[in-house]
Amino acid sequence: MTAVLIVGAGPTGLTLACSLARQGVDVRVIDKSPGHHRVSRGKALNARSLEVLADLGLGERLAAAGRTGLVFRKYFAGAYVSDTDPSADVAPSPEARYLTPLSIPQWRTEELLRERLAEDGVTVETGVELSGFTQDGHGVRADLADGRRITADYLVGCDGARSTVRRQLGVAFEGSTDEEQTMFCGDVEVDGDLDPTVWHQWFDQDGAVLLCPFEGTPVWQFQASPELGPDGRPVPPTLEGFQRLFDRYARMPGVRLRNATWLSTWRANVRLAESYRTGRVFLAGDAAHVHPFAGGLGMNTGIQDAWNLGWKLARVLAGQAGDVLLDSYQQERLPVAALALDLSTAALAKVMAAVRVPGVGVEAVATQDLRGLGIHYRWSSLAGGSQDAPGDGPRPGDRAPDAPCHRPDGGPVRLYDLFAGGRFTLLGFGPAARAALAGWGPQVRTVAVGAAPDGAAPAGAGGPLGPDVLLDTDGHARRAYGITGDALVLVRPDHHLAVVAPADGGPLVRAYLAGLGR
Repeated sequence: MTAVLIVGAGPTGLTLACSLARQGVDVRVIDKSPGHHRVSRGKALNARSLEVLADLGLGERLAAAGRTGLVFRKYFAGAYVSDTDPSADVAPSPEARYLTPLSIPQWRTEELLRERLAEDGVTVETGVELSGFTQDGHGVRADLADGRRITADYLVGCDGARSTVRRQLGVAFEGSTDEEQTMFCGDVEVDGDLDPTVWHQWFDQDGAVLLCPFEGTPVWQFQASPELGPDGRPVPPTLEGFQRLFDRYARMPGVRLRNATWLSTWRANVRLAESYRTGRVFLAGDAAHVHPFAGGLGMNTGIQDAWNLGWKLARVLAGQAGDVLLDSYQQERLPVAALALDLSTAALAKVMAAVRVPGVGVEAVATQDLRGLGIHYRWSSLAGGSQDAPGDGPRPGDRAPDAPCHRPDGGPVRLYDLFAGGRFTLLGFGPAARAALAGWGPQVRTVAVGAAPDGAAPAGAGGPLGPDVLLDTDGHARRAYGITGDALVLVRPDHHLAVVAPADGGPLVRAYLAGLGR
């Protein structure tokens, strides 16, 4: 019997599988596609998704495969207007390692996730289609199209907007599709004199064409206003149609498009599942929410769904929490998806109006909200106590800030380096909190955060299960957490704050952990 069966091997399903497999959960991933696609689709990972994937060990691999600081080259009515780097004015922050999106084709993100999953001994099963399932209090029985059956403790539908899992559950997918708001999208190669290091954006009063390059590949993502037929409705996308649109808006006769490996029509879909959980079956990613294409929130919201659900499933399956913990997945993520739908809908309207002004491109939608770093769960039942907590920093439910620190030997280390790995982390700020860091066992990583070496620094780790020791040399950690005295801060496996307590608040932390889902 499999612990978790994941249906769908896109970024959401793969992130969930990696999270579970790393924590020792027996997981299977099936996908009805006969093989792995090479389609660009979602082409940007936002800052929060980069934090998630770095926790899984993919930070350096993603950086090598993608591109940050992509310059937007804008044209209007066929004439060059300006170059803009939307990240040029983004100031570095000690509280976040990533502040700018990474441009990378979706197929490459998925490839890296599959490689990471294989390191834990799990391979995606392609050409395997779910035909139906039943469930009871003991598990889920999934029937496959080829007649086989898989039994599992839990099933997660990450199978896209046309989700078989959602449809069989009978979960309403409420919202709308605007047939008037459409866009052609595809993958092409380009012959001719076109700079492959910038994102070209040609706008006009009646439409647009965009060509975005990808690092280390000859493929560009093509986006454009659709061609319309005699009835005023979009015609099916073709390479010839892409070329006609390019010639119309770019007015660069020496540039030819060829080898279209993906041709698609995107419609402005705004839909949200009314429920994310039915018994032992869950929905995540596009199976639970679909977004307008502006702002790039769809894939990123799905990755972050998986990140929220993964540690909770692992903890329940390990007997470290009760089943009710899993209800917090919908409690936390459904409102976030609703907000993301509002943001992306507003972003689409904003960019459609803004690009009618020469020199304005798709950076018109760029806001801090799109980074995902401000997502919080303050309303959640998992937002533990903060009574009598010192300072005025982030509260339970907020994303835990990152911060650069040093080890006692002077080596640099960031807080997020210690958060990685799927465990709770207990930070003890100041000498008065040090005693509370003893006796937690392997399920909680303890970290003593002390002063600079010329102050009252802690004196080293306390044994195999004792605390890691960090020197907050420049005070970044204290400032980020708003700690002025001594305090305890419990950080969830998904980097959100669970408890903020005084230095003697060890019993509060133990009560929180003991009460998870009980």
